Amino acid sequence: MAWVALDRAVKTVEAFGLEGPVDRWRAIRHQIHADVCERGFDRARGCFVQAYGSKQLDASLLMLPSTGFLPASDPRVRSTIDAIERELVCDGLVMRYDTRETEDGLPPGEGAFIACSFWLADAYVLLGRVDEARALFKRLLALRNDVGLLSEE
Repeated sequence: MAWVALDRAVKTVEAFGLEGPVDRWRAIRHQIHADVCERGFDRARGCFVQAYGSKQLDASLLMLPSTGFLPASDPRVRSTIDAIERELVCDGLVMRYDTRETEDGLPPGEGAFIACSFWLADAYVLLGRVDEARALFKRLLALRNDVGLLSEE
């Protein structure tokens, strides 16, 4: 998300003719992008991972294409989405991460996060898997309560 912040700062300055150290921001943005692509992608697993040196997935990786970090067509993004489908989807909904494997200070067993499942629907659209996106989106909407609200989990 540090890359996203710098990317949006650069784009905002450019779009609105504002002042800012744009060349420095571009350089740092490029540095972060290169570092994440080098150290955040596990070549053995063939996917991006939760953190440098980790083997674990995190559903936030589904936002790589929607933020513009990499296009959905990038093989690394496609393989990451495939891995998330295999390892983090439970009963058709997306877990944020494997609570049995990630030390977050909470006991294992947390449920699926609705927001993460919407991220997967977005990723499907960007991959051109529109029918799957639509089906997942409809399923998620069906989870609303009597006043149309969705819970976090």
